[in-house]
Amino acid sequence: MTVSVVICSYNSDRWHDLAAAVRSCADQTRPPDQVVVVIDHNEPLLHRAVLELEGAVVLANRFSRGLSGARNTGIACSTGDVVAFLDDDAYADPQWLANLVGPMADPSVAGVGGWVLPHWETARPEWFPEAFYWVLGCSYVGLPTTDGHLRNPIGANMAIRRRVFRSVGGFASGLGRIGKVPLGCEETELCIRYTGRFPDQEFVLARDAVVHHRVPAWRLTWHYFWTRCWAEGISKAAVSSLVGPASGLAAERHYLARSLPRAYMQSVRSLPRHPRSASARAGLMVTGTVCAAVGLLWGRMALRVSPIDTRKDDLGLRDLDHLLQPFEAVDVASEADTRASVLR
Repeated sequence: MTVSVVICSYNSDRWHDLAAAVRSCADQTRPPDQVVVVIDHNEPLLHRAVLELEGAVVLANRFSRGLSGARNTGIACSTGDVVAFLDDDAYADPQWLANLVGPMADPSVAGVGGWVLPHWETARPEWFPEAFYWVLGCSYVGLPTTDGHLRNPIGANMAIRRRVFRSVGGFASGLGRIGKVPLGCEETELCIRYTGRFPDQEFVLARDAVVHHRVPAWRLTWHYFWTRCWAEGISKAAVSSLVGPASGLAAERHYLARSLPRAYMQSVRSLPRHPRSASARAGLMVTGTVCAAVGLLWGRMALRVSPIDTRKDDLGLRDLDHLLQPFEAVDVASEADTRASVLR
């Protein structure tokens, strides 16, 4: 089984993070067969990446702007039987890839999600509820405590068999982050779409496949928190419009009914010992839930007026067989190759 790792980037300010992500792939105990870096509509970053990221295939996003289009570009040019995804502001433990693809020894496993730990660039905030670490793109309280079934993995750390994309298409271009707009759930829609067609297949969790996701100080602000919760609600509305609310919100119902109340009560019980941090956590859990719920309702109303047009937005639901033949890409080895790759 061969494995390609795809890393997508759009922001020149993350250069050192991107380089660290690529280096962490080279340091794996089970090295990837290919590392693909896709630059999303940023020519200066593309030039620098092609020049400096040795050992990686570097290319520009050839589909619609945004994370979904960039990932689909990586899928289109990669050659592995399995495509693993790592965020450009994350870095992997040395055992990451070996542990991530290990469950795929079972042919019924279509994809695997790893565990995403926050890498705090400031002191760890005691006031931030772990049940809302999903706001930061990290694993959160409410996910399975042991390896087991997942509806969908977290996009910062996941591996998916190529046959998934060949069977049902790529990530929906009408979903996913575009620049700094914190929309998402493209992996949720893809996994539901695939398991709906192939119910004997599943996605599973591998908690020992660990990556560290950088959390800068600007993400630990009230504005980022509430806008990210709002955007999550809108994203869930979009996914539900495509796959139906029963599938699109099943995991969220379990989270709201069990995981979130349990986390809230833990904060309430710790009020006497830690009044400031515990009250902040409890307040954020209530506020974040309300913001997400309002975003969901707003998204549903907006979609009634202007439904997602899969033909117009080209959500990538077509068969990707014609894209999965590797096209010519350049493994950076010389400046001449660099210039050629940038011109293509």
